[in-house]
Amino acid sequence: MKIVQDILNFTSTTQTFVTIGTFDGVHYGHQKIIEKLVLEAKKANKKSVLLTFFPHPRMVLQKDASIELINTIEERAFLLEKTGLDYLIIHPFSREFSRTSALEFVRDILVNQLNISKLIIGYDHHFGKNREGNITQLTEYSHLYDFKVEEIPAQDIDDVSVSSTKIRRALHEGNLKTANNYLGYYFMLNGNVVNGKQLGGKIGYPTANIDVKETYKLIPKTGVYVVKSLIDEKTVFGMMNIGNRPTVDGNHQTIEVHFLDFNEDLYDKNLTIELIYFLRDEEKFESLDLLIQQLKKDEETTRNYIKKISPFNSLNGKNLSC
Repeated sequence: MKIVQDILNFTSTTQTFVTIGTFDGVHYGHQKIIEKLVLEAKKANKKSVLLTFFPHPRMVLQKDASIELINTIEERAFLLEKTGLDYLIIHPFSREFSRTSALEFVRDILVNQLNISKLIIGYDHHFGKNREGNITQLTEYSHLYDFKVEEIPAQDIDDVSVSSTKIRRALHEGNLKTANNYLGYYFMLNGNVVNGKQLGGKIGYPTANIDVKETYKLIPKTGVYVVKSLIDEKTVFGMMNIGNRPTVDGNHQTIEVHFLDFNEDLYDKNLTIELIYFLRDEEKFESLDLLIQQLKKDEETTRNYIKKISPFNSLNGKNLSC
């Protein structure tokens, strides 16, 4: 898959089959749509193209700081690369772009720029300035500019929408099993390892503090998780705490991972952490001794869980370069 930043940088002498959307999560519902696109494009000897926009329109038009996405744009690109797509076009969404009329979008972007042969679009999809474009206009334009339009049935789109909503809800509730089942892979967090207060090392549980720089990335429920990551080409398991560290009077949320049987300097490394299992809620203990006792129990539970898990359709331990 070739990633193209900005529609204007895309060129293809071969006609294309195109779908458009956010595809946040790239979950099973999304994968069904993309599989259909890729298969039909190959049968017709065309190129498959997924057009997405970043930042998310709500982040630009509504200045919505509360938006939470399952994937960062880098994670989304990484996941889409495994679907068999020929091209992923990431177009920068701006207020100026939002003023593109429906006719301009079809004529200038789909037809002239993307060399479209067929558009596979979601049910009740709207596009263009003030969302003025709809399936009726698309059908009219398709006859005018000689391309086909296929609208995905409402039921399929509802499944996709519901899946995304359920995944977000499950992550907020700590129901990681449900979220991962919908995704078809382990939910991930990616970031650089930064300096912390090094309290973990003093109590026998040194941690890597993960800095997730993307403010729009959904952070799951506070608590302790079984996780894994690829470090120097080796899969390493661990336990991760998301929370405010109430036992030591923490005053802001941190993401800290204690890797099992591992003792190397990780500062400034970029790590992708895959969340496997939700262990427990974050607690405030009356003393450090009680916290250490609980950490020992967490470690034992983590080691026992790792022994019995079966291989999952995960990222295969790969890290993202974000």
